[in-house]
Amino acid sequence: MKAIIYRDNGGPEVLELVDRDVPAPGPGEVRVRLAVSGVNPTDWKNRSGATNPMQHPEIIPQLDGAGMIDAVGDGVDPGRTGQRVWLYLAGAGLSGGTAAEFTVAPAARAVPLADQAGFDVGASLGVPALTAHRALTVAEDGPRRLRPGALDGKVVLVAGGAGAVGHAAIQLARWAGGTVISTVSGPGKARLATAAGAHHVVNYREGDPAAEIRAIAPDGVDIVAEVALGANLALDLAVLRTRGTIATYANDGGKPVELDVRQNMTLNTRFQFLVLYTVGDEALAAGAEDVAAAVRDGALPVGEEHGLPLVRFPLARTAEAQQAVENGAVGKVLVDI
Repeated sequence: MKAIIYRDNGGPEVLELVDRDVPAPGPGEVRVRLAVSGVNPTDWKNRSGATNPMQHPEIIPQLDGAGMIDAVGDGVDPGRTGQRVWLYLAGAGLSGGTAAEFTVAPAARAVPLADQAGFDVGASLGVPALTAHRALTVAEDGPRRLRPGALDGKVVLVAGGAGAVGHAAIQLARWAGGTVISTVSGPGKARLATAAGAHHVVNYREGDPAAEIRAIAPDGVDIVAEVALGANLALDLAVLRTRGTIATYANDGGKPVELDVRQNMTLNTRFQFLVLYTVGDEALAAGAEDVAAAVRDGALPVGEEHGLPLVRFPLARTAEAQQAVENGAVGKVLVDI
């Protein structure tokens, strides 16, 4: 099979296209013939060594993808052969990710893909959708699972609604019945957040964004899905309701976070920091089940008309795909296998 590998941490130039044997699924695993691989910031960070040193002599990168199961290991229902699936954290802790024609993964991480959903949708789920799900289900006064009506009466603020996680958070919150406000940096991204389903969009670089948000939600925001905590903390706290939650999955821009303890004590602020690698199997399974239900309901479409432009590369140009993500490409970067 054709596969992308790297043998040492470094820039995108360490990625090579090679021929490798088709892997065999072990006990509890499935083998997936991949159609599309999704690229996330964690992929280039792992490759560069910024987050993880080399754990194997040779690594096939990328955690998300979609395709069809073509073989199963011992203990897996043989009836899953031929099933269309989307993969999440497929290569986490393992040497084989989704930048290849075939990959093996734990059967639980190969989730059935609804018949009406294309492989582009499947490859765009994984890390972004499960991160968004977690952000929306950690509030003290909020639901632990998402379904239609779960967020009725709640106001959700999605920072950076034009990003992949922000896009998924808008779509999932809207599907679950929440009122969705998204902050963006300009009119182009405002159009994307609106296309994703945000009820209200606020340009945080203009006017008084806190006043705009408070005009929409006089009692404050229940949940903030935050991508740049250091840069956005003052705004978040200005619009957060008492006992509200700030769920942060990144700190884009790298601005240090300084907390006014008294202010947060008075608000009874809940901060939830999250990363999928350590969130636990129970949360991952719940997220995958709820995300799959949202896909069946048609709630997670992709493409520019749905607020998430697709940026495509062939397998041989995976290095360029990862570089595009590192450079802040707007939309979802996909690799066609």
